[in-house]
Amino acid sequence: MNLPAETPVKVSLAQSSPTVGTFRERDGALEWSGRQETVRVEPWGPDAVRVRTRLGGPVLEDLPGALLDEAPATSSTVKIEDGRGQLTVGALTVHIDAEGMIRFVRTGDGGELLAEERAHFWWPGPRLYTAVGNGYHRLEQRFAAYDDEKLYGLGQHQHGRLDQKGLVLDLVQRNAEVCVPVLVSSRGYTLLWNNPAIGRVELAHNGTRWVADSARQIDYWICAGDPADGQRRYSAVTGRTPMLPEWAAGFWQCKLRYRTQDELLSVAREYKRRGLPLSAIVCDFFHWTHLGDWTFDPKEWPDPAAMVRELAGMGVKLVVSVWPSVSPLSENHPVLEQRGWFIGTQYGPTAHADWPDKEVASTVQVAFYDATNPGARDFVWSRIRANYLEPYGITAFWLDACEPELKPGFQENLRYWAGPGLEVGNLYPVENSRTFHEGLTAAGETEVVTLNRSAWAGSQRYGAALWSGDIGTDFPTLRRQIAAGLNTALSGIPWWNTDIGGFHGGDPEDPAYREVMVRWFQFGAFSPLMRLHGFRDPGMPLGPDMTGGPNEVWSYGEEAGAILEGYLRLRERLRPYVMEVMRAAHEEGLPVMRPLFLEFPADQACWGVDDAYLFGPDVLVAPVLTAGATARTTYLPAGARWTDAWTGRTYEGGRAVTVDAPLDRIPLFLRDGAELPIAE
Repeated sequence: MNLPAETPVKVSLAQSSPTVGTFRERDGALEWSGRQETVRVEPWGPDAVRVRTRLGGPVLEDLPGALLDEAPATSSTVKIEDGRGQLTVGALTVHIDAEGMIRFVRTGDGGELLAEERAHFWWPGPRLYTAVGNGYHRLEQRFAAYDDEKLYGLGQHQHGRLDQKGLVLDLVQRNAEVCVPVLVSSRGYTLLWNNPAIGRVELAHNGTRWVADSARQIDYWICAGDPADGQRRYSAVTGRTPMLPEWAAGFWQCKLRYRTQDELLSVAREYKRRGLPLSAIVCDFFHWTHLGDWTFDPKEWPDPAAMVRELAGMGVKLVVSVWPSVSPLSENHPVLEQRGWFIGTQYGPTAHADWPDKEVASTVQVAFYDATNPGARDFVWSRIRANYLEPYGITAFWLDACEPELKPGFQENLRYWAGPGLEVGNLYPVENSRTFHEGLTAAGETEVVTLNRSAWAGSQRYGAALWSGDIGTDFPTLRRQIAAGLNTALSGIPWWNTDIGGFHGGDPEDPAYREVMVRWFQFGAFSPLMRLHGFRDPGMPLGPDMTGGPNEVWSYGEEAGAILEGYLRLRERLRPYVMEVMRAAHEEGLPVMRPLFLEFPADQACWGVDDAYLFGPDVLVAPVLTAGATARTTYLPAGARWTDAWTGRTYEGGRAVTVDAPLDRIPLFLRDGAELPIAE
């Protein structure tokens, strides 16, 4: 946020303690200074403030973060008296005492939402700066813990917990572990840790602590309101997702991997021959000449233009996998290296992982382009534009390995254009999706979707969809995806999906796995995006010749195949509803996949339901998550009447019900007479 020229300040010297600080009102913000520390609290949208604190000088304005440059306009008041400061923004009031301790309360009744807490009565205080050299510190921000508090969000994780109270989570990007540091509390606040530094958050019963291993200042944003209001406020200050293109609401087909143009086309033709809905098909990795060439290998893909034309004639969008890593064999490697457009290293060569490539018997040491560098983004997009967009009209991309996928994952050794690895490492997936969003929009494209394996706060504004990474293929893994998807939704990213059936393995001939696939496919039909993918048995070693077993809906036998086809058609019937819910995500910031408490915050039982969810406002989805189950018990929120979408039976909310769930049925309940074409 660019501040206007400094205006006269009102200064108050607190008198209640020998260690008091100084208060100032500056440009509508409240500042406290003491013990060489500056604390700045300023309005940042309705019912919200941004807090920045720094040791050794005024707060810095131009550090990387998720917040948009300009905050939504909002009225506020500042009061400084009796050695204390107070800032009120709508429903949120911030108190700062003479010692610089911060407390957030509801304006209406003064009830405490969140308060800083000391680690010890003497030292350290709620904010700790431990010098690591050159003006950087290991930063710690402590808040009080509350016994009755439940905590949600924080991106996508595979621990299976919806309420994350009691957990310690690394703030770092890894395959299937996605750091989006947005915390939603049952106490009525939403907090963004606006710092892309590597660190952790500790949600302990004796306190909450945010840690950045090496950064220059503490920076967070907080708003008051229930979770739905929090989603609206948060998306307004970090950017709302675009409107989802119509094609992306349908069914996506992929596997690891279609090796040739003929193989991919034969699958698309078979879907159409069978009369099955198909919206997108994916050309996965190793379609390239060399990693980092970002172009089709003509030996395997001899006529991409004809392929794209034929797919378009069938109403199918081609999605192409693009990795941010570059082999030394790539024609682009010398340019990127010489111009300084790779992620650099503090020690050792500019190489970040080993990876197989074509025309070489062993792995090679690959580098990653620096997506935080505008020049590097422009160059990479120029190659994408020249090799995919301009000749073939390809506009949809799968951004794999965008954590980035470091081996080993030593962020301490990385040097980005935006800053040292420890300070900015979590920013990479946002900036990688930005490459494609800005490139496509500059080329005149108005519909942008990228499929990403990682994300950070603000990724949604670049049209980034997230998937849950390379996960297992059993019922316990399926169970964990419910919490993963709901916490992702509460982290401001409404476009989310899983590899239907999981990724690592799964035998299409195994009856036990067929049951997993059916139940997962049903869940996929009620996910924001519906995409079938996986590395099915029999597998092959990692390399340019690899592929996996069959993974089309007809690959799972006659009984399972018929059920999968039925849910394909159900998803197709629901597409108008899906698009309606996507519009709410675009215009209001409300997620597609919703925990029950988002719609029913007054029903305390809803805050503990972690195995069912709302798909938009009108459909309660209760996936079957155990082998052999033919019935399902689920809680129906109070304050609504619920109709079993399959049988028509109606239930009053506020109680658990048990319904039949044979293999071909996922329990679904419609809210207050909503009419949707569930049954054919």
